[in-house]
Amino acid sequence: MMTVSSCNKPAIEKNIGIQLYSVRDNMSANPDSTVAEVGKMGYKFVETAGYSDGKFYGVPAAEFTAMVEKNGMQFLGSHTGKSLPDSASWNSTMEWWDKAIAAHKEAGVKWIVQPWMGESAFTSLDVLKKYCDYFNTVGEKCNAAGIRFGYHNHSKEFTKIDSITIYDFMLQNTDPAKVMFQIDLYWITVGGADPLVYFDKYPGRFELFHVKDAKELGGEGSIMNFEPIFTAADKAGMNNYIVEVEGSAFSPLESVRKSHEFLNSCKFLTK
Repeated sequence: MMTVSSCNKPAIEKNIGIQLYSVRDNMSANPDSTVAEVGKMGYKFVETAGYSDGKFYGVPAAEFTAMVEKNGMQFLGSHTGKSLPDSASWNSTMEWWDKAIAAHKEAGVKWIVQPWMGESAFTSLDVLKKYCDYFNTVGEKCNAAGIRFGYHNHSKEFTKIDSITIYDFMLQNTDPAKVMFQIDLYWITVGGADPLVYFDKYPGRFELFHVKDAKELGGEGSIMNFEPIFTAADKAGMNNYIVEVEGSAFSPLESVRKSHEFLNSCKFLTK
C-alpha cells in the first residue's frame, strides 16, 4: 500500500481546482451559495459535473460562468458526454455534441472530459476501438471550438481484454492531438497500476490530474503517496490538478475544505 506524504510547507494559495461532483448534493440544492463557499476556501477554478441541455446545474452557461467569477474563480472544465452511438443514432449524437460544445464555448470552458464508457467497452476490443474512434471524432469537434477533449479513468480501465490492458489500448488508439487523458490518481492506484509507469510509457498524454484519496486528502485511511507523482508532473504533461472527494466522515463542504488545506500546504506543489 502507498502511504500519505507529509505536507507542512506554509500555504501560498496555489492554483488548485475542484471537481464539483465532490459537493454534488449542495450544488443541486443551491449552486450559488455552494460556489461561494468553495471560493472562500481558496479554490481557483472549478470543473463541473452538471451539464444538461445547454445549462450547468440548471443555470445558463454565461450566467454560471459569471457566478463562478464573482466568487474569485474560473470555470475551466466540465465532465459530460454520450455513450457510443450506433449508426442510427450517430447524427443525433453529433448534434448533441455540437450543442454541448457551443454551450461550453459560451461559458469559456477550456476542456471537456468524458468520464465513462458503456460496459461492452470493457469486454470487447472491437467496441473499445469504436470508442477510441468516437473520441477522436469528438476531440476534433472540440478542437475546432478551441476546447480540449479528454477521458477520465476509473479502476476498470486497468483490467485486460485478451491480455491487453484497456487503458493502454485507449492511449495507443486515440490521437494525442485530439484526445488527452485526465488521470484519476486514486482510481489508477486502486486498479493496481502505477501512474509513474504510465508517465514513462506515454509522456505528455496526462494533461489533467484528479487528485483523490480514499476520503478527503490527507485524511484517515489514506493510500496515496502524491509526492513522486507530482515530481513527475512535467513528464506526464500535467497542466492542472483538480481535487475530487467521493467519500468522507465529514460533510462534503468540510471534506473539500480539508482537502484544499492539505494540498495547498504540500511542499512538493510549487504552483
